[in-house]
Amino acid sequence: MSENPKPLTHVGIIMDGNGRWAKNRNLERSQGHQAGVKKAIEIVKHASHRKIQFLTLYAFSSENWSRPETEVSTLMKLLQEFLFSELPTFIEHQVRLVTIGDTQKLPLFARGALHHVIEKTKNHTGLTLVLALSYGGRDEIKRALGKLLEQAQKGDVNSKTLTEEHITNALDTSFCPDPELVIRTSGEFRTSNFLLWQCAYSEYAVTETLWPDFTPQEFDQAIDSFHKRDRRFGGV
Repeated sequence: MSENPKPLTHVGIIMDGNGRWAKNRNLERSQGHQAGVKKAIEIVKHASHRKIQFLTLYAFSSENWSRPETEVSTLMKLLQEFLFSELPTFIEHQVRLVTIGDTQKLPLFARGALHHVIEKTKNHTGLTLVLALSYGGRDEIKRALGKLLEQAQKGDVNSKTLTEEHITNALDTSFCPDPELVIRTSGEFRTSNFLLWQCAYSEYAVTETLWPDFTPQEFDQAIDSFHKRDRRFGGV
């Protein structure tokens, strides 16, 4: 292994454990989510410093809509506060914001905040922060298939000409490479419907640490561990 390995292009993070973190401290779940937002900001800055090109944060899944209405409302307000309060940070660090997921389902005020920050940062040349919002891997693939069916009806593609590239280009993440590494906090060993197509060859790093307690040092450890792995992609 090189002493100075090439920075990773794309890291995904399944940010899990806000609720348990709050429960362990006899706090409200909303306080756990607030702590999680602060941690996200810290890790975004660190990933930018590490010269990561794309960082995808699993912020709100398509399944999260089934949570209590009060909790969903709190999460949407936290999203809005995060976007407006951290815009100066994005400008300072040249972070570009993009989203994946069915964001039309988000409340109007959240969509407005997203649009504002996306427009303000669209020409930034540093880290691209990808927020997965109202996102589910299966839903993404379903929507991609819908696009491909429309292309097929126009005669642009058929069952014989269809390639993996067609599918990749129809996904929400068509603008970025697949993640080399996915980090999951809170010790759960499951994908949770996150980037199902894109993570076919991704390496996973699972830590018992709950998301609000996750540190830049653990982020670095996950990357160091990645560089020590022998990635054969099905070969010998």
